[in-house]
Amino acid sequence: MKKLGFGFMRLPLLDGSDPVSFDREQICQMVDAYLEAGFDYFDTAYMYHNGKSEEMLREALVNRHPRESFRAADKLPTMSLKEKSDLPRIFEEQLRKTGLTYFDYYLLHCLNTDLYKIAEQLDAFSFIQKQKEQGKIRKIGFSFHDSAALLDEILTAHPEVEFVQLQINYLDWESESVQSRLCYETAVRHGKKVIVMEPVKGGRLASVPPLAESMMREYAPDMSPASWAVRFAASLPEVEMVLSGMSNLPQLLDNISYMQNFVPLTEEEKAICFRVSDILTHEIACTGCSYCTKGCPISMPIPKYFALYNDKGEQAEYDALAADNSKASACIGCGQCEGICPQKLPIISYLQRVAEKYEKD
Repeated sequence: MKKLGFGFMRLPLLDGSDPVSFDREQICQMVDAYLEAGFDYFDTAYMYHNGKSEEMLREALVNRHPRESFRAADKLPTMSLKEKSDLPRIFEEQLRKTGLTYFDYYLLHCLNTDLYKIAEQLDAFSFIQKQKEQGKIRKIGFSFHDSAALLDEILTAHPEVEFVQLQINYLDWESESVQSRLCYETAVRHGKKVIVMEPVKGGRLASVPPLAESMMREYAPDMSPASWAVRFAASLPEVEMVLSGMSNLPQLLDNISYMQNFVPLTEEEKAICFRVSDILTHEIACTGCSYCTKGCPISMPIPKYFALYNDKGEQAEYDALAADNSKASACIGCGQCEGICPQKLPIISYLQRVAEKYEKD
């Protein structure tokens, strides 16, 4: 089994500010190239691309390729569940939107302390188990953003799940908040295979500081920074698949170049990854998932401010962004964003950091 999965989360767009302005021609080219290279795992979700990712999957993949040529994964949006009737309604909607009669992999999406409580209250685990028994799902699991202790609790309570999807990358490997290593070890202890999300941490590990990239290029001149991150995750023995949210054809071709005949990292290469991690720890660890923006009462473009800060963007770039949006200093401190952030970032204080840098007057 080839370990590179195609995530339908950061698809190429014709207008970067419009998450549904799909570059359909390029997406179809990417799907075709990925399949032709011998890969077959596609991952989507109800909320990706403002709810249109599943339809794009149908258009670029399901309608154009034989069903036996690919595996498809989708997720039940626990953050959107209010009552038990939501589960079958959304599940059937997902089948219609993707054009599928069954999902190869199906997950409860983004479990954490609060969303696990919702899943339990609404019998979500029993629901997906029943769909599996009816042949509408091949394998059941969940994606997870919380502590290793909670992961152990869930897997103990629900041994029926067959895999877990975890955020694993070398920057988060020893993180106290993300706990990549501890969560991986917990899943392995329970005998579960692991699907990896955010191996490149929302693109942060694809574009590293010059000093970090020079260390990588000195060791392997032809290997991109992103390749180090993906290979780090794929080198873990119990990792079945590493998802990559590829945003253009060159990114896809780069991933294929080193994952088609995958070679695990050496110990020396792992050491270089951790040296790069030390360099990166002083930045804001935002992955750009935009979960935080959906409920923001002042519609602040939080990930864009953080990306600008990390990239050391110019004052004029901040001014242009702030002219059409709330300034970073306008944050009212409600905490909605921090409650939903998968990375558990102290977003309020980080916005203050952005304001201090760009709002000097």
